[in-house]
Amino acid sequence: MAFLYNIFIHLLIFGMKVFSLFNDKTKKGVEGRKESLQKVKSGFSKSDKVIWMHAASLGEYEQGLPVLEQLKNQFSDHKILVTFFSPSGYDNVVKKKNIADIVCYLPFDRKSDVKEFIAQFNVQLFFTVKYDYWYNLLQELKNKGVKTYVISALFYESQSFFTSYGKWFVKQLQKNIDWFFHQTDMSFALAKSVGLSKSSVTGDTRFDRVKQLRNRNNHVDFIKDFIGEDKTVVFGSSWQAEEKIASEVSQGNPYAKLIIAPHDLKRVQHLKQIFTDAILYSEIKDSVKNFQSSILIIDSIGLLSKLYSYADIAVVGGGFHDAGLHNILEAATCGVPVIFGNHYRKNPEADELISVDGGRSFENTGLAADFVMFLINNEDSLQAMSENAEKFVSDKPNSTELIIKKILS
Repeated sequence: MAFLYNIFIHLLIFGMKVFSLFNDKTKKGVEGRKESLQKVKSGFSKSDKVIWMHAASLGEYEQGLPVLEQLKNQFSDHKILVTFFSPSGYDNVVKKKNIADIVCYLPFDRKSDVKEFIAQFNVQLFFTVKYDYWYNLLQELKNKGVKTYVISALFYESQSFFTSYGKWFVKQLQKNIDWFFHQTDMSFALAKSVGLSKSSVTGDTRFDRVKQLRNRNNHVDFIKDFIGEDKTVVFGSSWQAEEKIASEVSQGNPYAKLIIAPHDLKRVQHLKQIFTDAILYSEIKDSVKNFQSSILIIDSIGLLSKLYSYADIAVVGGGFHDAGLHNILEAATCGVPVIFGNHYRKNPEADELISVDGGRSFENTGLAADFVMFLINNEDSLQAMSENAEKFVSDKPNSTELIIKKILS
């Protein structure tokens, strides 16, 4: 099976190089990996003690960050390395101030590449987030005696571990992972059923992260003036489906204020064509006192998590197709009912939020729009769901504290 895995890695590399000729995102990843070795060579010495976090993309980075921050506090003499597989994660983090000494792409999982990469510094502790496993990397870390963990681990039934050919993959994890910190009881039970017993349920570290959002300054210029006294719906990380909901809500409740933050700023011009009288956030001037439109399009990045603090209702994108549901916890922590589509297999928090009536999912946009309008016009239902959403986040355990305690022990 190891032979087949290594063939797969070589085919993956070849496929990505070919696809990069036609896809800019893949090209970034392929080209960026050419710089990874030089980055660690120039940024670390071979004697530097390094704590290393790997995240597939931005969501996993945010999930692992509370743990990384605490480890940095505990081991202030250690340097920090963060690696990514996805360009979207790398691009977002490398452009911002972050706690890492080096941020780079994870090298392709060829034995020779991994061995040379790890030889450039002294890894003291490694953790990957959720489920991004690279078996040659894990084996080399084990050979070096590095303590290796999985933070916010999430196993689900359709993974290869639970198939007839999954025994080899399970065996690698048994050998090379010191401890799994599971998000859910179900994940813990599934892992244990195939012999991955070095584990505990510590919850989802994203809850720790979003709890911090409540206590920071969430002010966004001009938003209070735009909202006034009206009910406000924030459409976060919207795709076409969520934009359709916004259109229906706008027609059904012309006095409600809608704030639309698209998942990609390339959609801004398309949004302007749909909502012809909408205001662009970047065009608001200090002199504007009276807003003539009920729709505001956010054409700036980095504001969404703050905008949820102004919302009465949130509609979060990605759940009406297989792109993947975006972060619903940033809205829930602000005490906002969260509406989304029903494609969220890898988001157990969505089922939990629904179960406590802090959120709802719908199979089509029409039903979702109807429910948003129902909440706008029914204060008691809106208030009840708001309280449920906030309590849902508040009641979660401090996952980071439990993880750090175990690692230090």
